[in-house]
Order: sequence, then structure tokens, then C-alpha cells
Amino acid sequence: MNRYSLDPIEFPKLLSKVSEGANCDASQRVVTGLMPLEDINLVRIRQSRISEIMRMSQDGTPLGLSPFRDISSALLKARPAGAVLEAAELAGFIPVLSITAAAAAQIHGRDDLPRLAEMTEGLTGFPDILRVLKKSVDQEGNILDTASFLLRDLRERIRRLEVKIVRKIEEIVRDERVSVFLQDDFITKRSGRWVIPVRMDSKGQVSGVVHDVSKSGETAFMEPLAIINLANELENLIAEQKAEEIRILRDISARVRGEADGIAREFSILVDLDALACIAYFSGPLSMSIPEINESGMLRLVQARHPLLALSFMRSGAGRRVVPLDVGLGGDSTVMVITGSNAGGKTIAIKTIGLLIAMALSGMPIPASSASSVPLMRELLVDIGDDQSIETNLSTFSAHIEHIASILERAHPRALVLIDELGTGTDPSEGAALACAVLSELRICGALVFATTHLADIKGYVHRTEGMVNASMEFDRQTFTPLYRLRTGEPGQSYALETARRYGLPDRIIAAARSMLGGMKVEFDNLVADLNRKRSLFEEQLRDLELRREELAGGERLIQERMEEASRREKEILAKAYDEAAETVLDVKRQMNALLDEFKKKEKAERREALKKAETIRQQIAEKAKRVQRDEEGGITLDDIKEGDTVFVTSLGFDAAVTTIVRRDSRIKVRSGQTEIEVPLSDLRRRAGRQREQTGSKTGSEGQDEPYVSRLSLIGMRVDEALSLLEPFLNHASLAGLSEVTIIHGIGTGALSRAVREHLTGHPLIKGFRPGKQPEGGGGVTIATLV
Repeated sequence: MNRYSLDPIEFPKLLSKVSEGANCDASQRVVTGLMPLEDINLVRIRQSRISEIMRMSQDGTPLGLSPFRDISSALLKARPAGAVLEAAELAGFIPVLSITAAAAAQIHGRDDLPRLAEMTEGLTGFPDILRVLKKSVDQEGNILDTASFLLRDLRERIRRLEVKIVRKIEEIVRDERVSVFLQDDFITKRSGRWVIPVRMDSKGQVSGVVHDVSKSGETAFMEPLAIINLANELENLIAEQKAEEIRILRDISARVRGEADGIAREFSILVDLDALACIAYFSGPLSMSIPEINESGMLRLVQARHPLLALSFMRSGAGRRVVPLDVGLGGDSTVMVITGSNAGGKTIAIKTIGLLIAMALSGMPIPASSASSVPLMRELLVDIGDDQSIETNLSTFSAHIEHIASILERAHPRALVLIDELGTGTDPSEGAALACAVLSELRICGALVFATTHLADIKGYVHRTEGMVNASMEFDRQTFTPLYRLRTGEPGQSYALETARRYGLPDRIIAAARSMLGGMKVEFDNLVADLNRKRSLFEEQLRDLELRREELAGGERLIQERMEEASRREKEILAKAYDEAAETVLDVKRQMNALLDEFKKKEKAERREALKKAETIRQQIAEKAKRVQRDEEGGITLDDIKEGDTVFVTSLGFDAAVTTIVRRDSRIKVRSGQTEIEVPLSDLRRRAGRQREQTGSKTGSEGQDEPYVSRLSLIGMRVDEALSLLEPFLNHASLAGLSEVTIIHGIGTGALSRAVREHLTGHPLIKGFRPGKQPEGGGGVTIATLV
């Protein structure tokens, strides 16, 4: 793309506005020199860098840049061997190196700025040179006393000697033998020497050397003889000071010369970084965003606004807003012809399209939605404005045709063509025919074309031709004012008479013009107006349908929520039913045991069979209850937990921490307080937030707090019932810190005692066990020692 094509769409003007935020003349030149890029990777890299700078601002940590000088000329001056830079020139390096180092540190201190980190990789700010510069010169270009010990000493001696000279002269001036010959009593300098003003007729009366005479010739400025030696000594010290200052500047200049290439590289990166920051900060107030760049040739601009127009409205403070533009073109349709009223925004529309494409291909954010997508274009061909010229004997039409001819020669699939007022400047019929032929040729070339026109014949041709699409700028027929909204798919009317009335043309002239319009023109305008009314009706119906669709979607969500609630309640009811059934079976079993004990040995086989059947039914119901309860109350599997998790232990009634997972046996070691116990996986639920009480525990029925006891009676219970009480008893005893417990099971048939001892064998909480001694209960009890 060339700058001639970018001028009509005001791209240079936009860059000039953007560059106002630059911190340096060099970065300002970089911004104003930006051009659309042809390499999609380069475009995306610049987009990423600007996006990262925008993110830093949004995070409240904007890139720390401040004003700095262009040091390019100073670097060039320092390159020859022996060259010495002035102190003011060296002072310009201080902000450059300081800002470079600070920006690099800020960027490399974050992990979410990969493109900026890549750009600033290796930046150092040359700390050694910066340290010497800060010690030697100030921001105004003065050499500091701290530049060297010798310079500090010389300046201190000079200051003391000047004070001595001034005091000596003051004594001379106050001496009555001299004061009578003075023109005035002030002390000054002439040619670098301290002098006093002596009347010209009395200069022979004062011992000294004349260094100057006043313009009136009445005063001679004389250096008293008494201070000449002091003044000569001062001159020598000043000469030594000058020599030391030159040596300091030569030394620093040599350091700069030795790193000139590196400093130039870092300065160039800093300038580019400042230019990118300029663009990023400009985009903030206009709510710009980064568009997608594609190679498919498809253009989609969503909520697009002209940035200069938006900026103008913003600065005017009148509360006006730019009407956003939505446009899409590419694929099967590559030509769009925009029609509509005069002053309705057609030219602004195609300028906005061209400007935003140029901005996007320059890697800049654009004032449009981030859903926008811009094709990679390699050429911009523009015919906007009136280029008639007396010097070249070009009329409006001939200048227009000259541009069109040039566009046709250069058009190709990667070209964007913008033509304003196509076919105007000559006879409407011939102009329309030429325009249609030009559009047909551009469509064959594959270029992306946006054109504006008022000619009705062009609108009809576009409507009939494949690959072309009509668009219009909307007009309010009630108020006869343009709405500045682009509508794709239908042509617009010029509304020339309405516009003329709005801008002050008398009604009698409007009426006369209307009477002269041909019948076909009136019929065509009425047809377009009817189409617009139908389109408005269809849009209203579409909005109603959309509202109904949203209402249906809301109803579906409500039904789904109710179904889920019903499913949850169903599970709760089933779980409760299973629990009640299991309890009923257990109660029946206990009653059967009581009856069977009465029968003792009678009908032994039948009793065992009944018990076996009842136990089977109870186990089935209990398993179902546990499964539902696990689903509803947070049952977990081995894969759900890991060491360190907190889980709820149902046998304990409170939460505990998982310490070890024994996958082979599906058992879990948990810790509560200082005690660790091992429980089966089925005993665990998801964390319930219940903590272990420190002074007691629940050992009886739920809700009944009692101290821990060391005895458990299982007499009269079946084996499975007894074991279901034994496990939580051992867990609570271990947590309570008991060392020994007594389990009372009785002698009976020996089945219960054997089951108890088998359960204790290998139990992780049991160190050992033994039958009770005679005073303890004998064989009817088992004494277990806890670990």
C-alpha cells in the first residue's frame, strides 16, 4: 500500500493524533511512519505486543515510560575516535538508559507478556555507563563535583579564592583613600577579571590595570593591583578545572563509543516500545479491540466506528455518539454498492471500512468489536473526492475516470477498492453503464469492492448480478433525517428533495421539482419504500419470535430443574424405605431368636433355615440402603481420596484426616487428635464438618453423651449384630486412649466368642487378647489390649 492511497481515508491524520502521546521525537516519527504490513505473522506479533501493553494498563501497572531525548545524533557524533560529547549531550543518555532498564525489569517480572519479553530480551540499560553518567552530569547538562576527586578539590579551591578576592576588593572600595575616586561602590567582572568602577579623570590615582571603559567614557573598570596575583592564581585554577572537565567528558565519551552499537540497539527497541505504548494508550478511551486477521478474504466488521469522528464527538462534550457500522463481504459476494440519501453517511461508511482495515493490517486495535475479522490485503485502491485540476485540464469526470483506469490495472484478489460516487459527473445513463461495466470487471478480478452511488440503474444491475450485493444508509421517512445505519441486502433512496428541504430550499421549488419527476422514478421510490415497510414488519416479527424462543428455553430449563428435583426426592424416599425395611427385618430376626431360644433343640434344622433366609433378606436390603445412602450422603471410593484429605468416619461420628490408604484390603488409616486407627472404606463418607469432642463421646444411642467405658456386652446378640457394635467400640476406645477393654460375649455355643476373637486377630488396633480370668468372667469374656 502507498501513502497516496492512505491519504483519502485519513490514515496519516489518525497516526498524527496517535503520535501525540509519544515520549520522544523519534518514537513520534515511528508512529507517523506506520504502514499496513503484508506479512500476517508480523501483523499478529505487533497486535500481541500492543495487546500485552493494554493488559498491563488494565491490571493497574502501566508500562513505566516517561519523556526521553533522541540520542541518535549524539551517538553518531561519539563514534569517531577521540570525539568528545558535551555534558548536555551526555545528559540525554541518562533518561534513555534508566527507562530502558526499568521497562525491561517490569516486563521480565511477569509471565503473561511473552511477546514483550521477546522484544526486550537482552536489554540492560548499560548500568556501568549509567552509574558514571549519574555521578558526572545532571539532567541540565552540568558537570557535577562528584565527577572526580580532583574536580571537587579544584572547585573548592576556586570558591575559597573567589571569596578571598571579593573580600579584598571590598576592603579597597571601603578605603577612603580610594573610594573618593570611584564612580560607584559596586564590584563587577570584565573579561573574566574582578574590577571596580573608577572615574576616568581619576584613574591615575588608583593603582591597577584598566580592563574596560563604559560606553559614556566616564568610567574606567580597573583591576586593583592588590588582587592581581590572586586573580592570576584563580585563572590558573579555572584552567585546571577546565582541563579536568574535558578529561571527564573524554572518558565518558570513550565509554559511550565502546558500547555505541549496543546503546543504539537498545535505544531503537525503546523507541519501538514507546510507539507501541502510544497506540495502546490511544485505544483506551475509544474502547478499541484487537481484530482477527485472516487469509480467507472475508471481511467482517462488528460495531465499527470511525476513530477520528468518535474522538471529535468525545472532545466536543456534547454527548453525541457515532452510530456503529456492521458490514460483511467476501466469499461468493465481493462487491457491495451503498446507496442512500445525501449527507446520510455513505462516504463516511467506506472511509471507515478502509481506515479500519489499514489500522488492523498495521497491527493496531480498531474501534470495533473483537468479533471483527479483517482479511490480509496487499493493496488499497481509492477514488474518493474531487480531483479536478485546471493545471492538468482535468474535469471532475475525467479525473474520476483516470483513477478508475488506474484501479482496474492494479486490481487483484488481495486488493481493497473504495470508490465514492461511482458513475457521476456525466450523463446518468452513460455513467451508470460505465459504472456497471467497471463493477463487473472488478468482480472478475476478485478484488474486495465498496462503492457508493445515487444511480438507480446501478442498483438494479447489482441486484441482478451474482457476487454483488446492495446496501443502503437508513433514512427516517417520518422526520426526513438520515439514521447513519448501514443495512445490507437492499438498495436505498437518495431523498434528494427531502434533503434539499432540510437544508433550506423553498417549498415551492421542492414542489416544482417533484412535479417534474418521471412516473417510473416515483413508482420505483414507492416500491423501495414499500420494501422498507415490509422489512420493518418482518424485523418486528423476528423479534417477537426471538422473545418466544427465549420464553420456551426458560420453560425447558424450569422443567429440567423440576425433573432433577423429583429424581433427588425419589432417591431420598427409596433410601428411607430401604433403611426402614432393614430395621424391620432386624427386629423380626431378634423376635425369631427369642422364640427359637425357647424351643432350644426342637426343630433345629427348620430354625437354622429360617435364620439363614432372614439373614439373606436383611443383607440384601441393607446393601441397597447403603448404596443409596452412599450416593446421597457422599459415599466415596479409593479413587476419590488421597493422603491428607479429611473424611467423615461413620463409626466415630466425626471427621478425621486420612494418613494411609491400604488399597489391597480397601482399608483406610485415619488420625484424630494423636491417635491413628484403621477403618474399612465403607465406613467413610465425604467431609461433614463435625469435629471430635474432647471431653466425651457418643457411645449409647445418638445424642446421648457419656464418658468412654472399657466394657462392651454382646450377650444375646447374633454374630453379625455383635460385630457391627464391636468395630465402633474399638475405634472409640482407641481414640479415648484406653489400653485395655473387656468384651462380654458369654459361653453359649461358642459361636459368638469365636467370631469375636477371629475379628480381633490381626486387627490394626489390637496388640493382643486373652480369655478372662475367673474373677474377670472366665471364658465368657475376652480381654483385648490396644496398641
